[in-house]
Amino acid sequence: MKEILKLAIRNLKEHKSKTIIISLFVLFGVAIVIMGNSFLESVNRGLEKDFRANVTGDIAISIKPEKGTVIDVFGVSSTNITGEIPQIGALPDLDRVEQILDETTGIKKRSKMISAQVLLAKGAEIDLSAFTENDDLGIMDLPISMMFAGENKTFWELFPDLKMIEGRYPAAGTNEIIVDTRVLAGFKKTYGQDIQLGDTVLLLGANSNGVIREGVVVGIFKPANEYSAMFQSLYCNPELARSFADLTYASSFKQELPDSVDLSLSSLSEDDLFGGFDDEDLFDGIDEDSSILGSTDDFDSILGDTTLRDELNKTDDGSWHFILAKLDNPSADKKMVVQLTKRFEEEGLNVQVMDWKKAAMSYSGTVEGIGFIFNLLIIILAVVVFIIIMNTMTVSVIERTSEIGTMRAIGAEKKFVKRLFYSEAIMLTSVSSLVGIIFAFICMAIFNSFNIAITNEIAKMILGGGLLHFSPTVKIVLMTVIIAVAGSVISNMYPVKSALKITPLKALSKE
Repeated sequence: MKEILKLAIRNLKEHKSKTIIISLFVLFGVAIVIMGNSFLESVNRGLEKDFRANVTGDIAISIKPEKGTVIDVFGVSSTNITGEIPQIGALPDLDRVEQILDETTGIKKRSKMISAQVLLAKGAEIDLSAFTENDDLGIMDLPISMMFAGENKTFWELFPDLKMIEGRYPAAGTNEIIVDTRVLAGFKKTYGQDIQLGDTVLLLGANSNGVIREGVVVGIFKPANEYSAMFQSLYCNPELARSFADLTYASSFKQELPDSVDLSLSSLSEDDLFGGFDDEDLFDGIDEDSSILGSTDDFDSILGDTTLRDELNKTDDGSWHFILAKLDNPSADKKMVVQLTKRFEEEGLNVQVMDWKKAAMSYSGTVEGIGFIFNLLIIILAVVVFIIIMNTMTVSVIERTSEIGTMRAIGAEKKFVKRLFYSEAIMLTSVSSLVGIIFAFICMAIFNSFNIAITNEIAKMILGGGLLHFSPTVKIVLMTVIIAVAGSVISNMYPVKSALKITPLKALSKE
């Protein structure tokens, strides 16, 4: 084996042009793969740390989504084409779900949460003219905010890292809110006004049926992560959030009509429906001084008893969208998801269990899409590089026909020739990969030292955060080197096969 390595090194030195070409391809290929995957690793780490600590916890539980829809803590994504904006339904069988969680070991803390989207305004009414008249306003500049409301005490124990810079938390049972500094900036840019502590603002439901409520600003906070990709947010009490989340008694109320009621109109003619009186009959009995529309009492008598309607329109004080939990061992989240999912299915409960990534699918899904595209491009690049290596090695075999024939003539077996070529390929790839790793780490260290951050909110959502950073891992480096060496060996299989066909007679005849 020692003699083979010596010959391999000598051959690599003698064929410098081939060695340099292949080395550069491997070097830059390894560097690109390591840097690309290190960037994606940094993005995923940032997202995971941010969302686990501040929004989703380690696991989240919600109602099972309908077919064609996806539920995360930011709302419902739907492929169903309907005229209605889909809403997150209330968690069913909440008492039983919580009982099961109480019986499950490994859960450290938990709380319940409601989420919705709202638009902020100020004054007696919401003026939307600024949105159409100001061409400089983008969707990310508007004072649209994610509204979160948690169980009063347990929620802040679950997410204690909020950076309150002014004011206080909302008092229980009030319409008080605390707002993100980015919401204030959007409000200023949209309306040309500032929001101060104690101001009353109007909240318009962005995904509800025109719900408008007043809120009193009692606190201002910064995102726990200044480079967070998460949309701007505000926090309030559950009672206020339920109005925007459509968590009323009516949303879960179902009433079946009796079978005896015939709603068919197909057998009735136009005269049956609208005939039976003429113009004189219509105004008969109405005095000139009396109102045609009648009195308020007449409307009340037409509406009948509205007690049930009023009760159904009240918010359901016991309804929630999510149960969020942090685990004793956060890395066991996937195992916990499987365990709880199995238990809920056995109980016949219509709920789903999500890890942090699925609970933040609005953001993690974008990053996964970018990762998929990057890896696809890397695969295409690798195929091209290995084809070039294979062609280069094939040409090298042709150039070395006499050398191979001579080795065969003096007694070298096919096994020896095969080991020689594979040794050359592995040595060349290994050294080139090592240089590529060093080159990649130098580039990443220089880039990270600048602490480059992006401020564009759309770019932050796409890239998973505002800080451009590389986070290489041992796994990324080892996988890249293994793939590079394996690819080099595979690309040398055809050239080696060609080399083994060379006989001493064929080498002499070529001479």
